[in-house]
Parts: sequence; structure tokens; C-alpha cells
Amino acid sequence: MVALRDSREILYVGVDGGGSKCRASIFDADRRLLGTGVSGPANPLHGYAQTIDSIVRSAALAVADAGLPAETMGQLVAGVGLAGVNMPRLYNEMSAWVHPFKQMFLTTDQHSACLGAHRGGDGAVIIAGTGSVGYSYVNGRSEIVGGHGFPHGDKGSGAWLGMEAVKYLLMAMEGLAQDSQLKAELQKVLDTEDPYDVIELMAGKPSSQYAKLAVPVVECAEADDPVAVAIMRDGAAYISDLADKLMEGKPPRLAMIGGLAPRLKPWLKPHVAERVSDPLDPPELGCVYFAQHSLAAQAKSGAQSAEEVDAKALFG
Repeated sequence: MVALRDSREILYVGVDGGGSKCRASIFDADRRLLGTGVSGPANPLHGYAQTIDSIVRSAALAVADAGLPAETMGQLVAGVGLAGVNMPRLYNEMSAWVHPFKQMFLTTDQHSACLGAHRGGDGAVIIAGTGSVGYSYVNGRSEIVGGHGFPHGDKGSGAWLGMEAVKYLLMAMEGLAQDSQLKAELQKVLDTEDPYDVIELMAGKPSSQYAKLAVPVVECAEADDPVAVAIMRDGAAYISDLADKLMEGKPPRLAMIGGLAPRLKPWLKPHVAERVSDPLDPPELGCVYFAQHSLAAQAKSGAQSAEEVDAKALFG
């Protein structure tokens, strides 16, 4: 069991919630990792109740992993970075949640990821996971590029790759597109050779389900399958364009994070791939940086609530 040096020592939980999973990590005041927990999706755009459940479950698992008693949850200062809360309505809904933490500071997953990637400093970040988005924070000014959500946006993401794969597969099964290794792999994964089965399996499914089909796309592209290569190049060209747009703001660093990032980087335009640096810290620690900055701002400004500090940071 973790022994605190002082019963008054602040413990933080950084919660990074996205379309496929929610990861919570507990840190002490010196930002030393004590425990981690992972649960399901946490994007309020696709379900408020699911998001709440995933945050609480991942935090509880992190408390247990740290060897701390369950009641520690109520002593934690939470920095929470969620997909979707760049939309004011969703931000307001999540801010109104009667959470189980001592305090909660809410921001977007782009902001917290950027803080983590650049250790609290200025920079830009491209998130390439279930969804995709570009974000920069330079000299007090933030900019978001993309991040419009699946299926209308998020090009180059895992969900987008999966959607493109399904569209190709349906055409190939009916003889309207060439056969390929990708077709065979997708049929194996979905366990069917009937296009109507594909429709039934995938119609109305969330982005996380489509993102699972990104794996055969990436693997087939790396094996030089021409159909998969074309999909990867199209997605990577969009991600490269995001990077070019972000670099117009002259960020000192550019990082790319997310489950797809390492596999996508070789497909980027060369000048972008050369510019991309590894993130210095994970998004959960970025959430903690945000919570620490917000606590300091709250004390300095005399704000009455965490929501006042959060809203000012996000929406001015």
C-alpha cells in the first residue's frame, strides 16, 4: 500500500477519455506515477452515461492499482481531458456532473494531450487514434483543426480507415472493385463472404467498432497491398495537411500521439515526418498539468469553482 508522506499531500488523477477507452493514472504532487486503470469509451458525444461510468471505473481501478483505499477517490484532484467537450453543450453537461472527486478540472483531450506532449509548454499535437484532430497552443492562443467527429470527419483516424475498408469490401464482394489481400483479411475478420452480413454487422456501430478494422488495413498496406496502400496514403495526406496548417502558427514542437500514430508516421509527407517529435509525457500527465495550472489560477483569481476556471481556459 502506498504511504503518503503527509496526510495533507495532494493526490491527482489524470483521466484521458476517448472514443475507444478511458485511462486514469494517479500521481503524487511530484508527478510520480502511483497507479493506472483502464476502462471503456469516454466520449460524451456518443453517450453521457457511458462516459461517466468509464471515468469512475478507470479511476477506481487506478486507486486499487496504487494500493490505496477506495475512499481515496474523494480526496483526488482530477484533471479530466475528454473527446467531444470542445462542443459547449457537452462541456456544460460534463461540468454539471456531480463527480466523486475532491475537485475536477475539465478540458478537451486535445488540450491535455498537448500539455503532456510538451511537458506543459507550448506546442502542437496531432491525435491519431479512433478519431483524428490537430491542436496547437502557442503564446496563449489555441487552435483546433479537424476533429469534427465520426463519420463526418476524423479522416486518417482508425475509425475512418475502418469505414473506408468496409466501403471497399462491399464493392469488392459485388465485383465492383478489385480483389486484394485486404478483401480476404476483412472477410476473415468479419467471418463472412456475404455483403448483407457485413451491412448487418457494421450498420450503426460506433467509431470504436470501425477502428478495430484499421488493423488489417495497416497490416495489408505494410505488406504492399495496393488497395490498402491507397487508403493509407489518402489518410496520411490529410494528417500531413493538418500538420502543415498547425505549423503556420510556428509551434516550437510538433508531436503525434494515439494508437495509430506509430503506424501512420511512415506514410506522412517527408517534411512532416521529419518535424514530428515524440511526446514528452502521456496525456494523463497532461491532465495533471492542467489540474495543477487550474488550481493555481483558481487561487490567484479567487474563482469560486473549478467550472469558472475551466470555462475561461476553453471558451474565453
